[in-house]
Parts: sequence; structure tokens; C-alpha cells
Amino acid sequence: MEDFEEEARGPRGHRRSLSRGSHPGAPRGGPDERAPGVVPTPLAQASRAMAGDTSLGENYAFAGVFHVFDQHGDRAVPKVQFAHDDRHLLACCSLDGTISVCRLAPGPPSVLRVLRGHGGGVADFAWSLSNDVLVSASLDGTLRLWAPLDGRCIRRVPDPDGAALLCCAFQPLNNNLTVVGSARHMVRVVNISTGKASRGGSGRLPGRVLALCFDALGRVLWAGDDRGSVSSFLCDPGTGRLTKASRVVVASGGSVTSLSARAWANREAPDPSLLVNACPDRLLLFRCRGAAMGQLWGGRGAHWPRAHRVVEEDGSGAPGLRLRRSFPTRHRQQPLRSCFCPLMSFRQGACVVTGSEDACVHFFDVGRASRSALNSLQGHGAAVLAVAFNCDESLLASSDARGTVIVWRRQHA
Repeated sequence: MEDFEEEARGPRGHRRSLSRGSHPGAPRGGPDERAPGVVPTPLAQASRAMAGDTSLGENYAFAGVFHVFDQHGDRAVPKVQFAHDDRHLLACCSLDGTISVCRLAPGPPSVLRVLRGHGGGVADFAWSLSNDVLVSASLDGTLRLWAPLDGRCIRRVPDPDGAALLCCAFQPLNNNLTVVGSARHMVRVVNISTGKASRGGSGRLPGRVLALCFDALGRVLWAGDDRGSVSSFLCDPGTGRLTKASRVVVASGGSVTSLSARAWANREAPDPSLLVNACPDRLLLFRCRGAAMGQLWGGRGAHWPRAHRVVEEDGSGAPGLRLRRSFPTRHRQQPLRSCFCPLMSFRQGACVVTGSEDACVHFFDVGRASRSALNSLQGHGAAVLAVAFNCDESLLASSDARGTVIVWRRQHA
């Protein structure tokens, strides 16, 4: 698989003007269709009350297209992300080498700034916690820091190996530190104040590093590569020092293109969770376990039967993964991304959303053992690469391999 491979240019053929909104997948199901121990519980009753006693499918129905951005022409947009705790500030990066910062309201939606300076396609970016800094990783082998509202490039940090940079993430407890993954298999922690790598803040993976994410507490870093493995590192939030913990092969012969972590999936299933896009054709939801995980998340269920582990842990304290759900997707060539729905713990059940090479956005109910498909949004004319909700789930943004970003309005917003 070639990461960030562009499709051949041709007629755009977008169906956005014919967008049909959402298409319910599975009917509302009873408790017998859900995994044992998920519902009914007192917490499930509380979630239902907060959701207005509507089904998960009804909560994630969409009224149609709110706005379409196409300022990146036919060049792929590999990531789109809303600013933290913000309903209307959106950014997206493109293989044309730029990053767009957009404002959806008040007033008509518009592009506030286009950040220019990279000499190659921008593969990934991340907002700082206060939204005053953007960090971007580029195929030109540099990491750049930006002031998103005025467009200034604050700092340029070249990769010491001269390798293409494919992913990046802020340390959630210390936004002075950024971790970046390279095409030469390296993970590095960079101090953005100095532009220098942190002492002891590097690690090597079996393949090109395509995806990075931290756990909620910033203590565990997950990294996915193009050899189908997910590696974990224990991270010191103060210094950025990394300690290799474990490696799990989740897609033998494939690639891991996206990672998202949550402290819990929902009120009915409160285990720490990791969401993984794995090529070919799988969206995987894992429970996170191990001695270190038990300490970090309060020690809930520190031991699993060995038969249920994806791989054995490398040593004491190493985080382990246990497969909880697998959802079918069309994923063979493109660097697809997925995400948890941000308010899922307050709804009746839990939901994840992913891009797909069938040009649709797909929603899945993580509580269902079968018939988990909830909705599909149709409107893109090419593979949907990335998806992102705003903080209150009133809007969903999706981007595709031909440069179009669609912002969808949720039915009950």
C-alpha cells in the first residue's frame, strides 16, 4: 500500500448537489442484539434520558449538507479537524502543500487563512489544546508550527533523517511537546519551543509510521505503521522520554492508517478503547489492558485470559489490546481515518464514524454484536479519507481524495 496515494485526476463527478443525507442501516434493536453486559443497566437508563429516549440511529441522522469547501482543487485532503471545544472553527490539510483554516459561523462559511510554506503535501496536522498553534507534518520532511488566525509560520523543524513526515500529535498534558512519525520508521518527540528532539524521546517501528495518538492522560502513545502493527510507548509528559512497551500485529500484510483513543467507549462499556483503521477492509475497536493500563485507568480488570489477547504483552507494565469489535469497510489503497463520536457517553449506546473508499461516510454502533451499521452519508465523488465532529456533534466534516470537504448538519442539532 502506498500511503497518501493520489487518484488519477479526471471529472470531479461529485454527487454533493444530489446528497441524500443519511440512510438508516439497522433497525432499532432490543437488548438481545447487544453484547452481554452492555444493556440494560442503570447507566443505560441515564443515557437514554439524556438522549431524549431516541435511538442511536435517530441521534445520528443528518439533515443534509451544511457547506462544501473545494479550495484545494483536485488534490487529496488527508485530514480535517475542528478546533478543541469549538463548534465552528475547522482546519484541513492537503497534498497541495497547504492548510486551510475555515470559519463556519457566524455569517456565511468562509476560508479565514490558507497556510503556505511547505514544499510538499501536508499529510497531517493537529490543533494545540488552546487552539492558538497548529502543528503540521509534511512529505517535504519538515514539521511546521503555525499561528492559525494570522497565518504566520512560527517555526520550521526539519527531520534529522530527511525523511517524509506522515503524522503528528500534541502531547495532551504538555503542548510544548509534539510527536511526529516518519517514512523511515521513526517516532520522535520534539520540543516546539526549541525545535529540538527531546532526550530519550525516540523509537523505531517495523514500518513507515502512518498514525499516532495518545491516551487521554498522555501517558501512553500508540503508533501504527504500514506493516500492520500497533506499537505502544510509555511517555513521560514532562520530558517526552519514550519507553517501548509492546507491539501488536492487527493487520498482517496490511497497514494501520488511523488511531483514536478514548478513556471509555460509553457509559455502558467503560473500558479504555482504541479505534483502528486497518487495511485491508477493517475498522477495529480494541479494549486496552495491561499492568500499566490498569494503573492509569484505575485498575479496572487488569487481567485477561491469554486466549483473548491479540498478542501477549512484551513485559510487565506493557499495554495490551483485546479485540472488541470489527466493522467491515472498503479500505485497500487510501490512508483512511475514523473517530469516536465525542458525546457518545451521553447517548443511548456508542457510535464511531469512518471514511471509506466507496465514497461514503459510515456510522457504526459499537454496542451491537451484529447489524452494527447505523447510517451512511453519500455526497462525495471519491474515497472519503477523513472525518471529524465538532464539540457538540451538531456538525460533521468529511474530506476526500479529490480535495472536497463537506460539512454535514445533524438532524437533531
